Amino acid sequence: MITKPFVGVLLMMCAGAASAAAVPECVTVSQGWVRLPPSPTATPMTAGYGVIRNGCSTAVTIIGARSASFGDVSLHETRIVDGVSRMRAVERLPLAPGERAVLKPGGLHLMLMDGRRVLEEGQPVWLQVQLEGGSEVSTALVVRKAAP
Repeated sequence: MITKPFVGVLLMMCAGAASAAAVPECVTVSQGWVRLPPSPTATPMTAGYGVIRNGCSTAVTIIGARSASFGDVSLHETRIVDGVSRMRAVERLPLAPGERAVLKPGGLHLMLMDGRRVLEEGQPVWLQVQLEGGSEVSTALVVRKAAP
């Protein structure tokens, strides 16, 4: 009768290991920063930047992001169309193995809207990048006045 408790513990350990393996440590975010709004109390939105790299052996797809510091986080891209700057939402961002996405002013970036707190230079803003399949990659973006 020792078998049943042992099997139960073994199954729980395997489930824990499987869920830990579901988070791809091979997807990384580096050089992350958030632009300090000119007037943090008057502007409930800003933008986030950095480099997202797929170091996995398989492709991954970014499908969103979230942060406790903002009510809404979405991926956007700015493009010049007929001499006019236009911004559009990016619903899915596939990254092949070894590929990286550079989030920068005037290009691909995170829109951070509905700010829930006043931002101060140098403080971290925690962010979870959501991947297709349910995995998330956590990172901290540093609040800055300008690009590092």
